[in-house]
Amino acid sequence: MANHLDQNHSEEHQAAEEAYAAALVEERAYVGKLYARLDEAREETAEKLKKVRKTKSAGSHQNRSERDAYATHYEDRLAQLENVDHRLAFGRLDLDDSTTRYVGRIGLADANHERLLIDWRAPEAGTFYQATAFDRQGVRRRRHLMLEGRTVAGIEDDVLDGSMLEGDGVVHGEGALLAALNRKRTGRMGDIVATIQAEQDKIIRADLAGVRVVQGGPGTGKTAVALHRAAYLLYTFRERLNNAGVLVVGPSSSFMWYIERVLPSLGETGVVMASLATLYPGLHAVPETDPTVARLKGDVRMVKAIKRAVKDRQKKLSEPKQLTVDSTDIQLTPEMVRYAREKARGTGKPHNEARETFVKILVRELGQQLNEKLDEAAGRQVDRPHIEDDVRDSLDVRRAINLAWMPLSAETLVRSLFSKRHYLDSALREFTPAERDALQRPADAPFTEADVPLLDEAAELLGDFSKITGAAAAARAQAEYQANVENARKALENMHYDLEDHGVDGVITAEQIAQYNQTGAIRMTAAQAAKSDRTWAYGHVVVDEAQELSPMQWRLLFRRCPMKSFTIVGDIAQASSAAASTSWAEALEPFVGDRFSIDTLTVNYRTPAQISDAAVAVARAAGQDVAAPRAVREGNWPPQLHRVSAEKVLDTVVEVVSEEVRASAGGLIGVIATPEHYAATAKAVGTAHRGQTGTSQSALEHQILVLTPWEAKGLEFDVVIIVEPKSLITAAAGAVGDLYVSMTRPTQRLHLIGADEFPAGLGDQ
Repeated sequence: MANHLDQNHSEEHQAAEEAYAAALVEERAYVGKLYARLDEAREETAEKLKKVRKTKSAGSHQNRSERDAYATHYEDRLAQLENVDHRLAFGRLDLDDSTTRYVGRIGLADANHERLLIDWRAPEAGTFYQATAFDRQGVRRRRHLMLEGRTVAGIEDDVLDGSMLEGDGVVHGEGALLAALNRKRTGRMGDIVATIQAEQDKIIRADLAGVRVVQGGPGTGKTAVALHRAAYLLYTFRERLNNAGVLVVGPSSSFMWYIERVLPSLGETGVVMASLATLYPGLHAVPETDPTVARLKGDVRMVKAIKRAVKDRQKKLSEPKQLTVDSTDIQLTPEMVRYAREKARGTGKPHNEARETFVKILVRELGQQLNEKLDEAAGRQVDRPHIEDDVRDSLDVRRAINLAWMPLSAETLVRSLFSKRHYLDSALREFTPAERDALQRPADAPFTEADVPLLDEAAELLGDFSKITGAAAAARAQAEYQANVENARKALENMHYDLEDHGVDGVITAEQIAQYNQTGAIRMTAAQAAKSDRTWAYGHVVVDEAQELSPMQWRLLFRRCPMKSFTIVGDIAQASSAAASTSWAEALEPFVGDRFSIDTLTVNYRTPAQISDAAVAVARAAGQDVAAPRAVREGNWPPQLHRVSAEKVLDTVVEVVSEEVRASAGGLIGVIATPEHYAATAKAVGTAHRGQTGTSQSALEHQILVLTPWEAKGLEFDVVIIVEPKSLITAAAGAVGDLYVSMTRPTQRLHLIGADEFPAGLGDQ
């Protein structure tokens, strides 16, 4: 009897292996066909682009617009095709109607327009993520394709229709999600498009309108969900968003570097990505290292302070001032300045634009005074049509007017506000003397991240500096642009619309063409134009690590999107910024009231349970009320605590790094230290592992990264080593957020090394 059972088991095992091998052959053949079509599409698009570029630019505006419309489309399509090679296809759906769909990064069709591959964002691909055994949505089987290069290396089936279990060809395996979770980190964020889970997919495919908060603890995939949502919205609402664009904001340059390849790999290349330090065009601000200053600059009282600082530059005149115009003396009086200032302010225009009214009134009144004096000297009335030009050209007049109402840039205003005490005391009346002392700094101090929203606020109140420095040129450029828009619209009417190329919809607007048709100017994509224009109104804004934002930073972002279409991603429990809000309501109600929704992610896909439980214990021991997302893996290693003498800390760090380099076999190692210990740690680790170590200030593409807690936000590593964990709490003025975040970065192992006692919740080894 036993022999008979063994024989049956052996036969079943052999049948399963044969079924797996046959399925693998089938999938490899189909995926090979997809890659062949991808290569053809690249060649065809490149050839079309080459042909268009050879077309001479001679002819009418309409001819050039038509040429540029094609060039724009082919350039965007080629960029998309070049970025989707990795795991082009990752899924297959077998449906109740006996049809089969393959799901991948983009849509592909053959030469006869038969669909070969469905874009993961298309509505009919949604069931790949949403279907379950309880709600099959017409899906009998979902197959995951695991690719290595262009070859299918493994497959796995989720059978949703129980009747299929009776047949052959069902393939079981480790699990696509767990396989993805157990992969080594690369230092760059990978997409989750092949393994999106149902609760994540619901958020990704939510409607464009409104403010949507995605709340989730560490490792729940918040960032991945946010980026996939950006890609989904651009695909689904392309006509509405293609011209306005989508802005993705992250906390630091290291974080933006970490995620920058995700959207291109999902088929999107037109998104503007910016850190908090780069939200003001032309500026890359340095970190704000003083928590007190960060809190004060993020305070909403700064709105009134900046407004008063602008008004302080619109000066009164204490006594009459004698001016000379072509050897004739005239007088500028306090009453004249007061009247001109009231009229200029009454226009409601920004400072630099209202200055035109101020100047016009004073020049007119001074001109009348000059004319009367000249008539008196001549003994008769003389027509002098250019007398106001003479007044305007006078050095004395120009100097007096500038002293009363100087044209200003935002940079000049903010720099002088914090460096000149009389401006500081006047504008920041609601701040205490001690707070003003903290804010005062030298005029040559670099702008910090906390200055960025103040610069934006100032720019809003000052208006366009070019109104003063280049108004005529700006007017000519705007007139030319409008002419190009009109020509582009006519061109679009006559174009042969072939934008459903290879299964992907595309839209080109007249405004896009006009941007590419500027004579003598650098041609920019909509994304490039948006990034260089502070006043650009985005169609949607995605904010990651949003719990860190100050009220002033929120004010800046809501100014960037007047339609208030936001995806806000974060975890209030992870907030460590001194200016951060304590709840989503506190952060958002000043801008949208209660008109926002909150979706909660409940599963920790990154951090093993042994490590995430320890992090939660530390946070709760410090009085922090944190949620504990369910971890999908238990993990093989609890946190390793290394309590050593102060002089042995760096030696132990280097020793542990060396052990992990050997043990992790190429895995990514993150060494996290506060600014106090950062320089010494980076030097010690860099010396011991020269060529393998990077920082946020140098090359990040290394196996070992030395980072501050702020730079590590949002990143993940195979192994994390925290230097002096108690100092992470001390440096954050007693807040446990930085330590909690740092402890939840690893996917495999965590080490804590220090001479001080370890924080409550950990204990000593």
